[in-house]
Amino acid sequence: MLTAIKKKLRKIIFLENKPESGEVFLKQRRVFTLPSKAGWFFVVLLLILFVTATNYSLNLGFALTFVLGGVAMVNAFFGFRNLAYLHLLAGPSKSVFAGEETEYTVFLINRKPTQRYAIWVGFAGHPDKAVDISPNSQTAIQLSCPTRARGLQAIPRVRLQTWFPLGLLRAWSTWLPDAQAIVYPQPELNPPPLPVSGKAKNEVQGHAGEEDFSGVRAYQPGDPMKHLAWKHIARVDSALGGQLVTKQFSGGSGSDVTIDFSALPTHMDTELKLSRMTSWVLEADQHGLTFGFRLGQTDLSPAQGPEHCETCLRALALYDL
Repeated sequence: MLTAIKKKLRKIIFLENKPESGEVFLKQRRVFTLPSKAGWFFVVLLLILFVTATNYSLNLGFALTFVLGGVAMVNAFFGFRNLAYLHLLAGPSKSVFAGEETEYTVFLINRKPTQRYAIWVGFAGHPDKAVDISPNSQTAIQLSCPTRARGLQAIPRVRLQTWFPLGLLRAWSTWLPDAQAIVYPQPELNPPPLPVSGKAKNEVQGHAGEEDFSGVRAYQPGDPMKHLAWKHIARVDSALGGQLVTKQFSGGSGSDVTIDFSALPTHMDTELKLSRMTSWVLEADQHGLTFGFRLGQTDLSPAQGPEHCETCLRALALYDL
């Protein structure tokens, strides 16, 4: 009950509502100020000076009190202006495996002709990063956040704060971007060997076998580096239009690799199945193997390359969510 009331008050007072998409403008209503710890000591000092000057009729005491009070007012103006009227924009996020730290990119855009100093940006409970922003420019900041489970992880609420110029006042604002990062399942540490169907292949094209060399062909994205015909490539100048070429093999026997969720033991936990499939996808991609992929409604034909690997990992991350 108390937590719900606290959240309701924060929504009303600090405008902490639903995620915001697109560019966000920190107008006056969104920047809040309060004395810092040093600021509260400064307020107590001013009260002591004022009371002392009143009791003893000290004109110099009144003068010092009013001068320091004026300094505090100027500090409040510059501190508020240092943070207000910034534009905020969420950038791309980094895809990682569960248990790793993902990185969110946020842009701080200053369209004013004034310099911004020592603005601290970060998530609550995590170390902040301090940045200066030049006039009419933007700064990109990478914010890290730990991950625990696979799926789409929304960016936590971003906090911006500054104690500029004297540290007597804290100006802050919060922002919840509409941004998410893809978290892949954590790979199994010691997975079994890749699932092989055992079907023999005697094709002339592709990577059917590797026993008899049958010639070369133009390089295609995704071809393993070990299959490149380096001796042939060394005789041509790629700067003059020469193309990379890949060795072809024939007469060998290979096996089809199909990573299929339904082929795993039924007694296995779903998350363990996804972790095992993740390990297999990474292993097949690392060795440049052509493999098929089946997971629920996702049925991918045998292929290879970074795009195929990314598609499989994304399907694993979002399965049944």
